[in-house]
Amino acid sequence: MGTACSKGSGMKSTDTGTDSTPSLPTTITYIDTLPDNAPFIHPGLLQSQADFDRIKSKVNTNISPWVEGWNKLIANSHAQVSYTPNPVDTLIRGGSSKEQPKPDNYSRAFNDVAAAYQLAIRWKITGDNSYADAAIRILNAWASTCKAISGDSNTALAGGIYGYQFANAGEILRDYSGWKADDFAKFKLFMINVFYSNNHAFLTTHWGTCNSHYWANWDMCALASEMAIGVLTDNRQIYNDAIYYFQKGIGTGNIYNAINYVYGDSLAQWQESGRDQGHCTLDVALMGVICQQAWNQGDDLFGLDNNRFLKACEYVAKYNVALLDVPYTPYINCEGVSNPVISNSARGTIRPMWELVYNHYAKGKGLKATWIEMAAKSVRPEGGGGDYGPNSGGFDQLGFGTLLYSR
Repeated sequence: MGTACSKGSGMKSTDTGTDSTPSLPTTITYIDTLPDNAPFIHPGLLQSQADFDRIKSKVNTNISPWVEGWNKLIANSHAQVSYTPNPVDTLIRGGSSKEQPKPDNYSRAFNDVAAAYQLAIRWKITGDNSYADAAIRILNAWASTCKAISGDSNTALAGGIYGYQFANAGEILRDYSGWKADDFAKFKLFMINVFYSNNHAFLTTHWGTCNSHYWANWDMCALASEMAIGVLTDNRQIYNDAIYYFQKGIGTGNIYNAINYVYGDSLAQWQESGRDQGHCTLDVALMGVICQQAWNQGDDLFGLDNNRFLKACEYVAKYNVALLDVPYTPYINCEGVSNPVISNSARGTIRPMWELVYNHYAKGKGLKATWIEMAAKSVRPEGGGGDYGPNSGGFDQLGFGTLLYSR
């Protein structure tokens, strides 16, 4: 921990970016970033090698709840070696619009990347190369076919969500001897040219809008992707930019803007709490990705501001799982859009993201997480893409947390 953070490329403002003043700690301690030539830990995104060693041991000895999580994974239709990739030349999200008259095709990306990730996990746990080969067929197909992301402003969501997911699949497979060096190099170039370029453009311009025009999940998915691509490609500057922005950035992906009000020692409100609960749960999932990826590189974003993220997760779980009231402060963005009361729209949304948070805070750090524990139990064993319906919301998180994060 330190008191300074390296500058980000084109991300130097510390303006909160909102008209509603967020509640900030009296003293902020920032995570120091490492020099650009500092090496990364591999694999080092959502899972580390130590994680895989633990999981493999638990599954092989048939220990609960890992074995239930494993059975959930291997039953998923995406986790089969027979899966056939469906890449596109142009990934479209926000199609049938003036910017892109062709229709959306992003379902092909979220299905394929879910399959690649699930197959990669099966390879790491079983050692069966047929799963790695199947996953690499998917990644190579996309790297050799897809040249761009197109659509209206929603391209930022495609760039962010599928960016962090493709990078995580690639990171798991990077040490597989069957992935040709030239193909891995092409995949990394694909991630930079197609996904990182979109992430960086969005975070530095917000498509020409004011800084809180877009909701927190837009910024956070781009940050998750930037961070993941930085690790995948061994580009410390890209990774450092994401760490910087999460702490000091101009938009709603800054943790102090995304979690904009803290209530004592137990609860904290999200910027999207007055919008709907479907997106609040997505915020939990995406910040969990950001914090977990950083954790596996030795950076404790989970602990920022006395576990600010923990308090925000407790808030969402208490309101959505326990179905109890929580405090709320009216929110107004930079364009005057207001949310005067907490929204009950989509209250009770189920996403496979609670195990990551619960196991880090309650099991790993020994902290009280009453409502998060209730939430984790309610979805156990967690599934992943393909287990929560055919639409994009069921694929926004890679899932399988019971298998991957239990301690």
